[in-house]
Amino acid sequence: MIDEHIAALLAYAGRLDSRVRRTLADPAQSARTIADWTAALADVPATLPDTGWDASHAVRRYYEQRNNDRSAQFRAVEPHDVLAAWAPHRGELMNRHTDPVPAADPDDPEAWREELLGTRAAVAHGHMPPAQYRAEINTAGQKRLASLMSGVGRGPRRYMPAEVAEQLADYRPTRAAREAAVAAGLPDAYAHKCSWCGAAPDEPCRTGYRRHGKGRGHRATPHPCRTDTAARAAEQDEDEQQRLARLMSTPPAPRETRARHTSGGAHR
Repeated sequence: MIDEHIAALLAYAGRLDSRVRRTLADPAQSARTIADWTAALADVPATLPDTGWDASHAVRRYYEQRNNDRSAQFRAVEPHDVLAAWAPHRGELMNRHTDPVPAADPDDPEAWREELLGTRAAVAHGHMPPAQYRAEINTAGQKRLASLMSGVGRGPRRYMPAEVAEQLADYRPTRAAREAAVAAGLPDAYAHKCSWCGAAPDEPCRTGYRRHGKGRGHRATPHPCRTDTAARAAEQDEDEQQRLARLMSTPPAPRETRARHTSGGAHR
């Protein structure tokens, strides 16, 4: 805020508090007060209509004595009261802000970093609204993206080109072996929890017997019991599919024609 904003803010506070009004009555004291407030609130905007911030609302809330706060009875409003109201609002703006891609050359890290920090500082000081890329996606789109991202790096399905996976196979032998087994039609052992070491689904089996898994390494292959569990589950799924196939291929039995019973009596 600048001197004009501070003068208007103090004039509003003077309508609520006679102590502030008496301070502004002396021209010399008024000038010193405005200068002190301007120095303290230089990085606080006067209003931000797009985000609902208004410094005068912060002053009013101070005098409303919320949550049994009786400070207004003993002293007039001060700059730190406005700062205390601006801090959580600024934090909310930064939480909603998504860093836009800087226009600087990516090969120039100093310029890239300076532009990125400058954008964040502009949002923190209220000079520009937060860039909300996530807000441009509707609820259905957010759910779809969340479901896609939840499977990245997990399960037998691979979210990367085949040539990239081949290049990374030497660095991920366990994952490569799992994908090769699934591609060959074998049951996916890692899709089930290991009953021996307690490894969760999609996690490799652990070695050793230490409590809580502390200091235990990872096995390159699953435990035999985990493989047996996957085989039994695959057999059950196959049996269920066969049962459903037989059920769907069986024609329905003809309905029996039953005699219709009517009550006695003559028809008229």
